[in-house]
Amino acid sequence: MIRKEYIEELDKLKRDVLKMGKLAKDAASNSIKALIERDAELAKRVLNENAVIDDLEFDIENRCMKLIALQQPMAVDLRVIGTCIKIITDFDRISDVGGDIAEVVLRVGDEPFVKPLIDIPRMAEITQKMIDDCLEAFSKENIEILEDFSKRDDIVDALYDQIRRELITIMIERPKTISNASHLTFVALYLERIGDHTCNIASRIIYMVTGVKKKLG
Repeated sequence: MIRKEYIEELDKLKRDVLKMGKLAKDAASNSIKALIERDAELAKRVLNENAVIDDLEFDIENRCMKLIALQQPMAVDLRVIGTCIKIITDFDRISDVGGDIAEVVLRVGDEPFVKPLIDIPRMAEITQKMIDDCLEAFSKENIEILEDFSKRDDIVDALYDQIRRELITIMIERPKTISNASHLTFVALYLERIGDHTCNIASRIIYMVTGVKKKLG
């Protein structure tokens, strides 16, 4: 592979990572939309589209390994390829979490929620913005927008704790709501995990750009 082909393949690799990240974000955001709107068809679509993300992850990983084996990249290029291998795993986990939330939508059906959906959409909004910022940082190598990720993750964690405590109280006071409240507890937990995955991605992007490891979250 000549140098021009190598650069083109590296650029295509980055574009496909961004594509995968966008698909993962869509899975997460659409699953919450399905939850709020009680849209079973949208939930099913999220589950069906997870297979596309899985296939893309496998393809990107294979191409990364081939570039490392055949081109023996050094310095920045090696960090870029290594970052791609790492962050596609987190993007895949985010899409899986979207699938988990979609399954909750299908289980709950039209059953009324035990409490209004106020804090869960707030968690979703924060985590979706974190995914967007990761994609922008990766695309433009602008890590300044990642500097407050630990604080944002703390807010997500605090919202999760608040929701969990409220739902536990409801379950104790009204045992018949245990199943319904448990579903919402899991949704909040899944969103908290998305926050963790975005912090992992942000940490890797910072390393890609600077060569310095920085733990976030």
